[in-house]
Amino acid sequence: MALEDLLAVVPAGSAEEGLARHVDFDRLPQHIAVIMDGNGRWAAQRHLPRVEGHRAGIESVRDVVEGSARLGIRVLTLYAFSVENWKRPASEVSTLMMLLKRYLRLELNTLLRNNIRFKVIGRSDELARDVQDELRAAEDKTAVNRGMQFNIALNYGGRAEIIEAAKRMLIARVDPDTLDEARFSGFLYTAGQPDPDLLIRTSGEMRISNFLLWQIAYAEIWVTDTLWPDFRKRNLLEAILAYQKRDRRYGGITQPVVAGR
Repeated sequence: MALEDLLAVVPAGSAEEGLARHVDFDRLPQHIAVIMDGNGRWAAQRHLPRVEGHRAGIESVRDVVEGSARLGIRVLTLYAFSVENWKRPASEVSTLMMLLKRYLRLELNTLLRNNIRFKVIGRSDELARDVQDELRAAEDKTAVNRGMQFNIALNYGGRAEIIEAAKRMLIARVDPDTLDEARFSGFLYTAGQPDPDLLIRTSGEMRISNFLLWQIAYAEIWVTDTLWPDFRKRNLLEAILAYQKRDRRYGGITQPVVAGR
């Protein structure tokens, strides 16, 4: 049904339709993580304020969330705001938070209709109270959904996540002799979720920006020069097709690409 679901929201005869028909739906990545980059450059190229790039990027979020859900992706994680982003001008940060709240209000019915479960990962308790309320409402209202898990990484840092996981282990008095990778993963924000199989970065930058440092150990990385506000289902399909052409070795010999580990 995934192909039919996706074709229902792409124009007939379009590039998206052609790409979708080449996807092997038995070998989809279980978890796709995206570093959404390039909003500021997109705006600068059009001689617009940076905040207009963030506004335009919201449409890409809508498109990629819908496309991923209809493809049958199990988990989608979008990197929205890092712990380092507080260094940006206060007016820009304020606009980003306003856009986040607006997105959650406007898209909640879409998330419910598509059976998508929403979760925020990061230090959400450090955000403004009104932002926390919107995030909690979206999590609560979609908690019973059993379709795609949609994570937004907000006030997130990979190193900070690892430190917090270590602190939680100490509080839980974990016996060091019982500690292994699987148990440690249970203390991360993404506990219970598969690690990303595919990491996408837009804007052409060749770095991972402190994102999911533990979880992306074996992820395939796909970088595109496309700026985030221009990223659409077509680009998502291109990334998936590139992923399906790769061999995932996990330090061993060549193996066919399979979904997950």
